[in-house]
Amino acid sequence: MDAATNPALRKSARTAFSDNALNALLYVWAAAVLLVTLYPLYFIVIASVSDPSAVGNGQVWLYPRGFTLEGYRELLNHSNIWIGYRNTILYTAVGTAIGLAVNLSAAYALSRKDLFGRNTITLFFIFTMFFNGGLIPTFLTIRDFGLYDTFLVMVLPFAVGVFDIIVARTFFQNSIPPDLWEAAQIDGCGNLRYFALVVLPLSKAIISVLALWIAVGHWNSYFNALIYLKNNDLYPLQLILRNILITNQMQSSMGTGEAAQIALRLANLMRYSVIIVSTLPIMCIYPFVQKHFNQGVMIGAVKN
Repeated sequence: MDAATNPALRKSARTAFSDNALNALLYVWAAAVLLVTLYPLYFIVIASVSDPSAVGNGQVWLYPRGFTLEGYRELLNHSNIWIGYRNTILYTAVGTAIGLAVNLSAAYALSRKDLFGRNTITLFFIFTMFFNGGLIPTFLTIRDFGLYDTFLVMVLPFAVGVFDIIVARTFFQNSIPPDLWEAAQIDGCGNLRYFALVVLPLSKAIISVLALWIAVGHWNSYFNALIYLKNNDLYPLQLILRNILITNQMQSSMGTGEAAQIALRLANLMRYSVIIVSTLPIMCIYPFVQKHFNQGVMIGAVKN
């Protein structure tokens, strides 16, 4: 008996065809989304090594034109850029360590059902996500605490992330069995020891997620440095790159003749080179934490 004479077989064949057509459509859609997402990154890479006039005329689409590394050479010749790299690496490392310490500790405390008033404390945390004192009161507070124009102003005042605390608290509530705490108490384990020796080793996924979020935030941070730093030796990489671009653009606009054309060409080349130089380290780190990142985002998202 074939599909032509059996209604059940015909219906099954139509269902299979519909499923295959839907899968094909989804694959096409996913490929289109992937292309739209990746092409801007690819364009920045090829534009950074192409002739700026070709980029400006729209001639650079799939491959570089007029290959040159002049933008990278000019950018890396600035001595301040290495100071910026040093400062940004320090801010990222120290800021991530402090951020993980305060956010994970607060999240664990709020995840404990025996914490008196934990719901009220959580509301106070959430309140700060919607309301704050504003820029000027924050600046005056930082100045009065003696943090203005110091290393600590980049890693200490903004270490608490309420969203990070909520995500980590949800993870602890849904992924750490309460029976472990009861067993630890029988063995004479206190809260601090339990948190350090039991909870943290079982929370590598969420720690990786928060570490990546905090590290990216510190690496890309420039506004806090713009407001709270005045010493060039403390500037992070992002602010130094910004100043280099502004200086080159001013030179190209104020100059005349051939010198102005050269300065304008370098400014256009460095515009794309700056993006590569500033994002490449983070992009190199991400593949190593991707596994834990995906796991940490999903675990605790659905309550068992």
